[in-house]
Amino acid sequence: ALYKHRPVSASLKSSSTGRQAGKVTMAKVASHGAFQGESPLDFALPLIILQICLVVVVTRGLAYLLRPLRQPRVIAEIIGGILLGPSALGRSTKFLHAVFPPESMTVLDTLANLGLLFFLFLVGLELDVSAIRRTGRKALAISLSGIALPFALGIGTSFAFRATIAKDAPHAPFLVFMGVALSITAFPVLARILTELKLLTTDLGRLALSAAAVDDVMAWILLALAIALSGSGSPIISLWVLLTAAAFVAAAFLLLRPALAWMARPCREGEPIKELYVCATLATVLAAGFLTDTIGIHALFGGFVVGVVVPKDGPFAGMLAEKVEDLVSGLFLPLYFVSSGLKTNVATISGAKSWGLLVLVVANACIGKIGGAVATALLVKIPAREAVTLGFLMNTKGLVELVVLNIGRDRKVLNDEAFAIMVLMALFTTFITTPIVMAVYKPARPSAPYKRRTVECDADGELRVLACFHTSRNIPTLLNLVEASRGTGTGRRRLVMYAMHLVELSERSSAITMVQRARRNGVPFFNSADGREGQMVVAFEAFQQLSSVRVRAMTAISDLDTIHRDVVDSAAGKRAAIVVMPYHKALQQDGSFHSLGSAYHAINKRVLREAPCSVAILVDRGLGGPAQVSAKNVSFSVAMLFFGGPDDREALAYATRMAEHPGVAVTLARFRPNRPHSDEESAADEAAVEAFKSKVVGMVKDGSVRFEEREAHTREEVMETMDSLSRFSVFVVGRMPPTVPLVEKPDELGPVGSYLVSPEFRTSASVLVVKRYDPATNPKSKRFDPNARPPAATDEEALEAGEMGGATVVPVPWSPSPMSDTA
Repeated sequence: ALYKHRPVSASLKSSSTGRQAGKVTMAKVASHGAFQGESPLDFALPLIILQICLVVVVTRGLAYLLRPLRQPRVIAEIIGGILLGPSALGRSTKFLHAVFPPESMTVLDTLANLGLLFFLFLVGLELDVSAIRRTGRKALAISLSGIALPFALGIGTSFAFRATIAKDAPHAPFLVFMGVALSITAFPVLARILTELKLLTTDLGRLALSAAAVDDVMAWILLALAIALSGSGSPIISLWVLLTAAAFVAAAFLLLRPALAWMARPCREGEPIKELYVCATLATVLAAGFLTDTIGIHALFGGFVVGVVVPKDGPFAGMLAEKVEDLVSGLFLPLYFVSSGLKTNVATISGAKSWGLLVLVVANACIGKIGGAVATALLVKIPAREAVTLGFLMNTKGLVELVVLNIGRDRKVLNDEAFAIMVLMALFTTFITTPIVMAVYKPARPSAPYKRRTVECDADGELRVLACFHTSRNIPTLLNLVEASRGTGTGRRRLVMYAMHLVELSERSSAITMVQRARRNGVPFFNSADGREGQMVVAFEAFQQLSSVRVRAMTAISDLDTIHRDVVDSAAGKRAAIVVMPYHKALQQDGSFHSLGSAYHAINKRVLREAPCSVAILVDRGLGGPAQVSAKNVSFSVAMLFFGGPDDREALAYATRMAEHPGVAVTLARFRPNRPHSDEESAADEAAVEAFKSKVVGMVKDGSVRFEEREAHTREEVMETMDSLSRFSVFVVGRMPPTVPLVEKPDELGPVGSYLVSPEFRTSASVLVVKRYDPATNPKSKRFDPNARPPAATDEEALEAGEMGGATVVPVPWSPSPMSDTA
């Protein structure tokens, strides 16, 4: 009860009494230890360490629990702060005074604001002023209307607050703070929501981000105005504050920007940034914060302005972000949300009057932001559904909202009850954004069906390959594989490669920078001359010039749980015949494989289920060495293990193209079927083998293409035969051949592929495991093929059944299904 009536700002004033009489309080930093009879919770350093650890555990745990709801992490951090405060756990006086005593709040608030200062420096690094200047008229109109109407409604709401629960609030500052609080759009949160919902590629996503970027700048200008007005001096002093702040911004652009550009000029990609430059920039952020605090517009503005004036051309800004963001965003920024939560007591919202005000402010926030954006969107002739979606997206709140509310509370503009109401409003409006947008707007439209969905269908035409990779270490093997697969490379026999870099969208600040770069270059794919992406693009462009393969480098930025949709949609959009995915395990120096994580395994399984074309899993053992091999120096030996079935026939079609390369020697090792095989399947297998023999073996006269038949029926015989072929550079196999299981728990590679990467099979050969497209075994790909058959049991389900119960893996017989003739 005592805590409720004491302002948190009292902090060190109570240090003379402590939590109990006679105890040492926050006057000392560190204790002498429990063995000396001292409690660590009575001293500043161990207590702040405990507080940070508790905050990180609670906020990260909530973020994990909210992932199925696809909520941004800011929601978990706000809720975590409220739960640790007097609204929930803090209702226990014993807990609150043990872990978050009032005398410790000054230390906690100082660390939180220091972290926030550097985080807003990162926000400024993300903000590209030149991109805002290029904002289109539609986005500008939507942004201005999305600010003006909620600002007006916020002023109207302030009269209701002043008449009821905020009678002592200063008049003009309270009006401005309420208007600003209702008119903000959280740009970083919106960018993550758009990426999660796969809307970043749409015109709607571009429009929303452009409007939100303008809103972000306007919010800081309005907040500076609100802070200037909230001073206790005369209007003349407020005017001086505004003029001095404008002079500070002008000086930053005219004087500081050239100095930062001079430091950025010698910075080169791939080289470490000078420690002196990093130290000088961070010291400049602190000095700018000191100046803006001296002016009277809060230290946060200084860090934000320095971030804005840092040159965005070149790698300097990105390197600075990498130096700062993990510690600030992961450790110190959550302290700010908890600091806000400790000031938020939901219990102060009691009675019909308070709850009525909460409903009123939520309604006005939604009506103002959504209504203003929707009305303007309809006026500029945006369809109704897209206009409504845009309105809800623009209603997203976030960190800037909490900054506004905390500054208002610290300056006595908002009391405890008004503060709690406004925090709940920000939480509610952000929480409803994702589910409502998912319900209102469904942009996924089936692509035009196309016929060439397999390598076998493309046997005499241009082969389109979507090759995916997670890191740059996979690029040499990928390029060498594609070079070996290009066939003759003349006329319609050419190969087109779409190289897609799969990038996880994390909660890091730099992820939003990547999203912005992607948005400017045609999301979710972008080509950039800067950074590691630029190096990758250069590698692919060089490969294209030295080979007859056409290459386009792309990047997909998404959460790992949904990135497979980028792969699947891109395969349909590019009309690929095959998707090459990297194996979910990476090769170690001792030759063993180390799993990258279950999330990467799940990506491959989902692509196998949903891809609108054939899929291949590439196990990278360094084909050709650490560098790409030029076309004239290619010298690979390929073993195609043929057991029969649709997957093996597709793998054989791929090996046939490889056999046409003058530097590739292909050996087709056919294993006689040891399982009951339908007549239709047997005939198809025979036809495929005969076609290979007549087309390739007969044409190639130098003996580089060979055909062998092997009699191997038992598991031991099959393994012994495969061991005798371990000298090859590449193995090409089908994913689900009709053979005995060679390993106990096969993964996405199937029974044969899993053995080829197991420790039992000693080889340095890379492995390509191919699964043929069939709508019966790719039920979720039906949206790309209106003539697809009803789904049957999938290979994946059969494989999982084999893993669970040890049952024999039997492939689903494949038969041609009618498709559209659309190319």
